[in-house]
Amino acid sequence: MPMSGLVVADFSRVLAAPYAAMLLGDLGADVIKVEHPKTGDDTRAWGPPFVEGEATYFMGVNRNKRSVAADLTSDADRARVVELVRRADVLLENFRPGTMARFGLSYEEARELNPGLVYCSITGFGEGQGATLPGYDLLAQAVGGLMSVTGSDPDSPVKAGVALVDVLTGLHATVGVLAALRERDHSGHGQRVEVNLLSTLLSSMVNQSAGYAMAGMVPGILGNRHPSIAPYDVYPTADQPLVVAVGNDRQFTALCEGLGVPELATDPRFATNTDRVAHIDSLTELLAERLRTRPATEWTSVLTPRRVPCGPVNDLASAFAFAESLDLSPTVPTGMGEDTVSTVANPIGLSRTPPRYDRRPPHLGEHTAEINRWLEG
Repeated sequence: MPMSGLVVADFSRVLAAPYAAMLLGDLGADVIKVEHPKTGDDTRAWGPPFVEGEATYFMGVNRNKRSVAADLTSDADRARVVELVRRADVLLENFRPGTMARFGLSYEEARELNPGLVYCSITGFGEGQGATLPGYDLLAQAVGGLMSVTGSDPDSPVKAGVALVDVLTGLHATVGVLAALRERDHSGHGQRVEVNLLSTLLSSMVNQSAGYAMAGMVPGILGNRHPSIAPYDVYPTADQPLVVAVGNDRQFTALCEGLGVPELATDPRFATNTDRVAHIDSLTELLAERLRTRPATEWTSVLTPRRVPCGPVNDLASAFAFAESLDLSPTVPTGMGEDTVSTVANPIGLSRTPPRYDRRPPHLGEHTAEINRWLEG
């Protein structure tokens, strides 16, 4: 496994950092999740849904980890945790700034214990003026501008249907950790990796952020439309919504031919992408009128062979079924023997060292005894 032999001390909870730790665990790292003996990770109680008493929220981001229960206010437990930090290659934490220092585990103190440690801190809004702000995904989506471009109209901003900023932040944290480990191979020294929700969101809004940073353009809500590409939207059909995502003039010509209106491809209003964006309302009306005449599946069967990007707006059940139909194996049994659960597959494909699914998400404190024996040995 790519990360075999690496020990990750995972002090994180909720989503962004646990997701990063799970990715490292999937790639072979020994991830030791440090949890409070009574409550554990907050998401252990975030349900329904539950499976055999376990919250699926927690289980979705905590496979391939061992759980050790430790009360950091206890001298004995803290001594064992300090020993874990001494032996670890990576430490992940997403407490409020200053919390780890209260337990003698700030970056400076951890570096003294273990100069080779890669110490990753995830915050909501950095450790400066934003240190006191709570790092919740919904708040980040709001103040970070994502909700200002998401929704049906300017009076109805909406959040993404999943904690997207947390997930993106976890991914950026993982990249930072891998970069620091690679640098350690050359220098022998660890370093601190810092990631926050707001900076991650501003970077991840890519073309929207670039338009403001470079041209001073403040985008607004466009619904499902794209600000720079047309047609790129959700359209009504005879039975359910259909996405059409045309990215170039060839695809637009193929779309018009498939819809039985080839004349639209040579209409001066729609001849180029720039023309189509300028006349988007007229184009939308014409396409919708035609698409309403047949069911979405029929249009998909007509347009897909013409290499027109299109597809229905699936619910999750249909989305998983679609992935299965493409042989993508979206779920995998995780665990050993009879003690397995079905989890969502890691999307990274590696030809020689694929992700592992050895450990189901741990019960609270399940591995405390074995980890303590290792730390005391």
